[in-house]
Amino acid sequence: MRPETLEWVEKAEGDFHTASREAGVTETPNFDAVCFHSQQSGEKYLKAALTEHSIYFPKTHDLEFLLQSVCKVAPDAAALINSATNLTEYGGALPLPGQ
Repeated sequence: MRPETLEWVEKAEGDFHTASREAGVTETPNFDAVCFHSQQSGEKYLKAALTEHSIYFPKTHDLEFLLQSVCKVAPDAAALINSATNLTEYGGALPLPGQ
């Protein structure tokens, strides 16, 4: 694995573990944080795959776009498109109630 890829994977793992810990909280879990860190983890794993295959990607939080790029080298990843589309919205600030 290339060093740049490993950096993306390590960052993705950190977000995954943060989301997992918060999802397991029994008193007042912060589901916004679970969604945000889940999106961030997916984004960074996809960027790791693209980096490993030397596929350029612009600065984006759009998981569907990233996943479509990954599908060029891993066609089976297309099965995740709906999940990627749904998770993308959690990559930025979530709207406040009533907005």
